[in-house]
Amino acid sequence: MPTPAKGPRLGGGAAHERLMLANLSAALFEHKRITTTVTKAKRLKPYAERLVTFAKRGDLASRRRVLGLISNKGVVHELFTDIAQAVENRDGGYTRITKIGNRKGDNAPMAVIELVLEPVSAKQAVVAEATSAAKRDADKSDAEKAEAAPVAETEVAETEEAPAAEAAETAPAAEAEAAEEAPAAEEAAAESEKDAK
Repeated sequence: MPTPAKGPRLGGGAAHERLMLANLSAALFEHKRITTTVTKAKRLKPYAERLVTFAKRGDLASRRRVLGLISNKGVVHELFTDIAQAVENRDGGYTRITKIGNRKGDNAPMAVIELVLEPVSAKQAVVAEATSAAKRDADKSDAEKAEAAPVAETEVAETEEAPAAEAAETAPAAEAEAAEEAPAAEEAAAESEKDAK
């Protein structure tokens, strides 16, 4: 079961709290929504969602485990047949808490806790589909890159050899041009010295 909250319990003791949560969850599964205090609703949420998770498993061990907590067989049957079927595509978040203001008598903050039985929205389904498609595309591109890698390595080797060959061919021409320009540069430097004197 969920980790117990620190601080004071919801009843006189631990056993009373367990019974209160079991009764609240039975009422929630029977009526699909109940009105209670915010504190009880927050403590009920993980408890009820855990029971819904057991119901989604649907095996005999899970049914017996839930029957150990909720003694009403009719409520357990409804949980395992109707509610589990309604939330089979949902990955969590089976309950919703809505605050409704304070109670008239003692001004306690009140909330409605209800089961979320609507099908998963189309937007969430589209996001899940897009995520899986992106993963497939990434796997395909990785496979294509792995196939193209040997071809790319041979092309790189050929391109590295070509500039070296071209440089070897152009080196004598560059040396000849430098040799022709050197005497002209010396003559220009000598003339500028004469003009300066």
